[in-house]
Amino acid sequence: MKQTFLYAVCGVILVTAFSGCAGINSLLKSGQPELIYSKALEYYQKEKWSRASTLFEGVQHYYIGTPREDSVSFFNARCKFKNRDYDTASALFDDFRRKFGRSAFIEDAEGMYALCFYYLSPGPSRDQTMTGQALIAINEFMSRYPHSDRVEDFKQINGELTQRLHDKSYLNAYTYYKIGRYKSAIVSLKNALKQFPDSNHREEIMYMIVDASYRFANNSVANKQTDRYLSMLDSYLSFKEEFPESKYTKEVDRMAKHARDYLDRNKKDEDKDNNI
Repeated sequence: MKQTFLYAVCGVILVTAFSGCAGINSLLKSGQPELIYSKALEYYQKEKWSRASTLFEGVQHYYIGTPREDSVSFFNARCKFKNRDYDTASALFDDFRRKFGRSAFIEDAEGMYALCFYYLSPGPSRDQTMTGQALIAINEFMSRYPHSDRVEDFKQINGELTQRLHDKSYLNAYTYYKIGRYKSAIVSLKNALKQFPDSNHREEIMYMIVDASYRFANNSVANKQTDRYLSMLDSYLSFKEEFPESKYTKEVDRMAKHARDYLDRNKKDEDKDNNI
């Protein structure tokens, strides 16, 4: 009984879908732009985004060069946005903002253009090209429309995306550190601090600079160890000054003692050689 009911429901859905598609195709072939546009708006208002978009795309060429051209373009782009087709939507909104800079829809179009990149932005472990594009678009929007209702939300999004870049920079540096490529880790960690001085990973990054510098010096050939231990001690002093009560204090103190002991021994050996 249940199976029969399910078949019946599926049948109704398929018939409705096919009849809807047939109706749209017939409408598009009718050659009546006003009728097509009116039906597209009806679907749009009912939030049937795919159907509305199909009709807007089909009727668009009729309205090129008319006062309605921007409306059709905007509604179609918004349908793609609402359907979460952000790649297509971003391209359509970009085209819209270049063509219709004086349209009544321009502010909404530029806002959704920026949001497309926000929704396309992946987590910090992946490539952050989209995050960078989102930040550019969002900041351009806030600069252009400082009194927009979207500004407060965009400020929060801006902070979220900036943090994502912080995390990406940190993860890249951490990867070098974790696999023992200490020279690359030191460069990447210092760059991360330079690019994002307010990172919430700051203490951990500065600790890893000390640790990576210590390990790099420790594993170096003898004639390079002195300079590298001295560089490590510079990083150690910066860390201690900024985080005197750090949970890493014992570890960095131990490393610093070992570095100083090495430098003291090395100096004594040099003094002996000079006295011979």
